[in-house]
Amino acid sequence: MAFILPRAEAGDNADAAARIPITVLTGFLGSGKTTLLNRLLRQPDMHGTAVVINEFGSVGLDHDLVDHTQENMVLLANGCICCTVRGDLVEAFERLAQSPEAQRGALRHVVVETTGLADPAPILHTLMGDPRLARQWRLAGVACTVDAFNGMSTLDQHTEAVKQAAVADRLLLTKSDLVTPEQLAPLLERLRAINPLAALTTAPDDALEALQGLLDRTTAAALTPLSQNNERSLFFPLSAPGQHDPNRHDDHIRAHVIVREQALSREGFMAWLDMIATMRGDDLLRVKGIVQLADDPEHPMVIHGVQHLFHPPETLSRWPSDDRRTRIVFITRNMDAEEIEATLSIFERRRTRGPRPAQPV
Repeated sequence: MAFILPRAEAGDNADAAARIPITVLTGFLGSGKTTLLNRLLRQPDMHGTAVVINEFGSVGLDHDLVDHTQENMVLLANGCICCTVRGDLVEAFERLAQSPEAQRGALRHVVVETTGLADPAPILHTLMGDPRLARQWRLAGVACTVDAFNGMSTLDQHTEAVKQAAVADRLLLTKSDLVTPEQLAPLLERLRAINPLAALTTAPDDALEALQGLLDRTTAAALTPLSQNNERSLFFPLSAPGQHDPNRHDDHIRAHVIVREQALSREGFMAWLDMIATMRGDDLLRVKGIVQLADDPEHPMVIHGVQHLFHPPETLSRWPSDDRRTRIVFITRNMDAEEIEATLSIFERRRTRGPRPAQPV
C-alpha cells in the first residue's frame, strides 16, 4: 500500500523549517561511520546535536566522547546527547523530545547512525511517515559512508551495501588514502551507476564538510543543485533510452529519468504517483523530482520518496534554474525505464482527452 502524504501548503513549508532536522548516517560494517561521526561531533559548532545510535548493545562511539553511564541517554563531552536505541525508534525520539535540551529549544539537529548491516528503508519510513514524529521532526537527508579500499568487494557480496548507497543523498568515501586514483576509478563509476543523484566526496575533509552541511538543509534544498553554477544538476537527464548501461556489476539497481517539456496536471500526476507507489513501491528505492504543474507553472513542486512512502510535496518560491522541465529520477530495483514511462504516458493521454462529451438524449 502506498502512503503519499498530503500536499504541503505555504504554512506547512514554514512549519517544516521549524521542525528539527534529522540526518541518517548509514554505511556497511567497517566503512567508517563512527569515525566520521566522532570527527563531526568534535567540531566547535556541533553543540545542540543529538546522536541516536540504532543499535542493540553498547554505544558505538569512542569512549573518550561519552560519559560512562548506565542510562540510555548520555551527555557527550561537547554537550551533544547520545541515545542508544534498544527498542522502538519512535520511542527513542519521544524520549529525546522530553530531554531538557529539547524542552528549552537547545536541540538543533539529530544524526541517526544505523547499524552496518541495516537496510535504511524502514528507518526512513519511520522518520518520514510516523505521525508521532511529524510535528517535531523532519528528515533532512541520508549520508552513506563507503570504504574505498573494500568497497567493490562489499558491493559484490552484500546487497545491503548496495541499497545503502542507492538511497543516499551523499556518498562519503573513506580510506581513500589507501588506494590510488586508478584503483578508485572503478568504484566511483559503480557508485555513480547505482546512484547518480548522490553527491560524491572522496577526500576525508570533504566528507566531513558534506555531512555537516547536510544537517541543516531542508528537504527541498537537498533536492536542488548546490549552486546555480553547478554543472551536474541533480535533475540533469542521466541517459537517453537505449544507451549503454554503465553498471557492469548488475546490482539490479538502476537509475531512470523522466523528462516532460509540458506542464502536468496536478490531479493526474498525483494519481499516477500514487498508482506506481502502490504497484511497485517495494522496488522504488528512491524517487526525487521537480515538477511543473499546469495550475501553478511558476512554482515548481518537489517530490521525494522512499519505496511506498513520499514526503509531503513542497512548493518552491521559484525555479532554481532556467530549466523549467519536469524531471523525475527513479532509483529502482528490477524495474524497466519503459515501464515507468508507459504508465505516466497513459495518465497523460487520459488528461489530454478530457471528459467524454455528453450524449444527446
